[in-house]
Amino acid sequence: MVSAQNTLVIFISFLISCIQPSESIQFTILNHSDSLNHDKSSIQNRYPCPIGFERTIADSFSYGYFLRNIKLFPDTHQVKLFDGRIKSNQVYSSVLQIDVGNRDLQQCADAVMRLRAEYLFQQKQYAEISFRFLGDGKMHSFVNYAKGRRDYATFKKYMNYVFAFANTASLKQQLTPRRITQVEIGDVFIQSGNPYGHAVCVVDLCQDSLGNKLALLAQSYMPAQEIHILKNFKTTSKENISWFPMSEGILETPEWTFYSSDLRHF
Repeated sequence: MVSAQNTLVIFISFLISCIQPSESIQFTILNHSDSLNHDKSSIQNRYPCPIGFERTIADSFSYGYFLRNIKLFPDTHQVKLFDGRIKSNQVYSSVLQIDVGNRDLQQCADAVMRLRAEYLFQQKQYAEISFRFLGDGKMHSFVNYAKGRRDYATFKKYMNYVFAFANTASLKQQLTPRRITQVEIGDVFIQSGNPYGHAVCVVDLCQDSLGNKLALLAQSYMPAQEIHILKNFKTTSKENISWFPMSEGILETPEWTFYSSDLRHF
C-alpha cells in the first residue's frame, strides 16, 4: 500500500514533469522532405551525417555506441502513448524500439533514465544503475532493490519504481553540468522548471573539421509515450532534418526551448 506521503511525492513528481505552456501548439507538418535511409533499422544507419560532417568516435563498449545502435521501428511507425493512442504532434522522424509500458510513467526524464539504465544493464554494470529520488534526495540503486536478482523482469519493475519517484528535478541534481563544446553522446539537456520541466537525450553526434557539432535528440513526453527522435523544424536543409547544432545560446526543439547551459552529463 502506498502511504499518503509517497502519494504526495508521486503527485509532485507528476506535476513537474514534461509540460510547458507552449505544449498546446500542434505540429502537423507531415511532408518535411529528408535524406534519411528509411530502410535502415539503427540510428547510425538511418541517419547519415550532413555533408562535411563525420560521426564522432565511440568504442564498442561505450554508452555512445549503444545509443547510436539502438534499433528503430520502420519509418511508418507512429509514436504510441502508454494507453495505445497515437501522439498528435508529428514532431519526430523515427521511433526507438523500446517499450513505453501500460502506465503513465515513462515520460521525459524517465526516458533518459531508461536509456542509461538499459545500457548499464546490457553491460552487466548493475552496481552503476542508481537514480536520485525527489522525496528524500537519496540515490536508490538497482542492486539494493533487486536483492540478488539480475533478471530483466526485475529490472523493469525497478525502472517503474524509479519513474514513480524521480523526475526532471531529481535527475538534474544527479547530473553534472557540462559546456556545450564538450558535448558527448548520452549527454542530456534538462530543465527542472517551476513547476514544469523537460529533458532530451543526445543519441548521436557528428562533427566537421572546424569542430562544429550536430546532434540527434531523443525524447519522451507527457503523457508517457514511446521514445522518438525529434525533427529540427528550424533547418532549411533536407540533410539536417533531425540534426540540431550544438552551439552556445538557444536550442529550440519542437516541444521545448533549451539553452546551452542546460547541458548535463552522467
